[in-house]
Amino acid sequence: MDAAEFRKRGEEMVNYIADYLEKIDKRQVFPDVEPGYLRPLIPDCAPQDPESFEDVFKDIEKIIMPGVTHWHSPYFFAYFPTASSFPALLADMLCTGIGCVGFSWAASPACTELEIITLDWLGKMINLPEEFLAGNGGQGGGVIQGSASEATLVSLLAARTKAIRRVQSEKPELTEADIMGRLVAYTSDQAHSSVERAALIGGVKIKNVSSDDTFSVCGSALKKVLDEDKASGLIPFF
Repeated sequence: MDAAEFRKRGEEMVNYIADYLEKIDKRQVFPDVEPGYLRPLIPDCAPQDPESFEDVFKDIEKIIMPGVTHWHSPYFFAYFPTASSFPALLADMLCTGIGCVGFSWAASPACTELEIITLDWLGKMINLPEEFLAGNGGQGGGVIQGSASEATLVSLLAARTKAIRRVQSEKPELTEADIMGRLVAYTSDQAHSSVERAALIGGVKIKNVSSDDTFSVCGSALKKVLDEDKASGLIPFF
């Protein structure tokens, strides 16, 4: 596909997406398919010869859409909104077109700095203390993760590293393995399963703290568990 065909096919795809979102309320929210529906409809290995774009495009409605759950339908009441919009779709096209990987400042200065600045915006919107913001050369600042589950894991790993360094500075005779075996995290018994999964990946103990009749965790309930664990030689950290 050269640039000229890309312009043509891009316009077709934009029109298809616009039509899809404008008429999404006419589609059945949850598909009438059984697990494994897709495998008989597509080749069992990658094709040796290419198909025309027209044929590939037809497969969207013929093969893919029958198995799509329409998250943006006004009749979709499960999970959470995926925050897609026409401006977001255009931004996604631009990001994909530029195609940079922002794993360091030099890899893409604009990518790195824009993330820092907009997350400072978010921090200010929710009234975070100044030390949580990057500012001009500050020690804080945020990063964008791929999902809430990923964010929970990353924050747990950061807390684990901080706890290990703190304990080793106080008790240098303890190895990292010694400390890891004593670290313990806490979560509400109402928390999402991703919190427990983060602890499993992070290799640390995690304990549920009982909630009350309003599904809230009281400070006294948390303090009781903390005191018991400290008395038994565990190290609360998260």
